[in-house]
Amino acid sequence: ILGTVRQGRKSEAIARFIVEQTAQVKTVETELIDIRTLPIPVDDAGLSAQIPSFAETVRRADGFIIVVPEYNHTYPGILKHVLDTNYKEYVHKAVGLCGVSSGSFGGVRAIESLLPALKAFGLLPTVADLNVSNVEDVLDESGQLLEPERSAFLRRYERFIKELVWLTATLKHGRETIPLG
Repeated sequence: ILGTVRQGRKSEAIARFIVEQTAQVKTVETELIDIRTLPIPVDDAGLSAQIPSFAETVRRADGFIIVVPEYNHTYPGILKHVLDTNYKEYVHKAVGLCGVSSGSFGGVRAIESLLPALKAFGLLPTVADLNVSNVEDVLDESGQLLEPERSAFLRRYERFIKELVWLTATLKHGRETIPLG
């Protein structure tokens, strides 16, 4: 889920890169959900504003990656608005967070401020986040990794995706075979 609608967003190239890399994982089917393309109602909130196509995608998914840019020390409000349109569709599913910033913190503050909402939804975040600091120094204009960052970023991505795939499979098994209650 690409969590911003801003023009000139640097996180779009990161999201596309993650989708390309994740599509190469044999056990994973992936799709980019760009919230900019969703028909987001702004005259209502919560489940009353549910977007049927997004709800169906969330229902089908076993796990998520949210690419969250850091704007003024937090995540975009429109991302929270979109996430709020579902509830039970998220419960006991894995989520990996990729924080993106132009500064040196790599979206850490955005991720930290998003965690309480994810917990309220019943999503279970990975321990490892994928942080992208100084995003302009990581990718070129076409979305390709710049050579000095290539190996370090790929190592962080590989650790991140391995944990997310494991957590997703584990939670799916639990949802399907271990009754709650």
